[in-house]
Amino acid sequence: MDEKEALRVGAAVRRRRRTLGLTLAAVAGRSGLSVPFLSQIENERARPSPRSLHRVAEALETTTERLRAAADSARAVDVVRADDEDGVRRLVRGRHQLSALEFIGEQDLGREFQHRNDEVMYVVEGAVEVEAEGRAHRLGRGDTLFLSGGVRHRWRATVPATRLLVVSVAEHIDATYDSRR
Repeated sequence: MDEKEALRVGAAVRRRRRTLGLTLAAVAGRSGLSVPFLSQIENERARPSPRSLHRVAEALETTTERLRAAADSARAVDVVRADDEDGVRRLVRGRHQLSALEFIGEQDLGREFQHRNDEVMYVVEGAVEVEAEGRAHRLGRGDTLFLSGGVRHRWRATVPATRLLVVSVAEHIDATYDSRR
């Protein structure tokens, strides 16, 4: 692990710990590492060895690979230039917590979708018909449709110059809400 990656792992460790609702003391107890050392990792003042990172990952109920993947998306800045062609364009490259696609033109993918995480559809130009939960929704320029994770849906653009923005929590992220917590 190079120095740049090691520093970004600190932010990934902090995010994961907070997601689980754990204190530094709880992670220290689970990992056998000290609170001050964990604090230094999170604040990017210490570089964990592969063995220490493995212990932290186990304490956070994840793997070192997932922490490194989360570190890869930390502090990323990436510009995706406009594309005037019809089709599908990824607006976020790489493996991040967010997925964003732009569908351009008269699209009809002809199939049903079901994602485990939430999704928002925004009509930039044109018009779209969406069938979700047994109801048809007609969306025009500026309209937004929210779909919670698990909702089966299908859609099609009904105007040739349609531009539809679809933003969702990435599939590799477990953003499901457990009401028992």
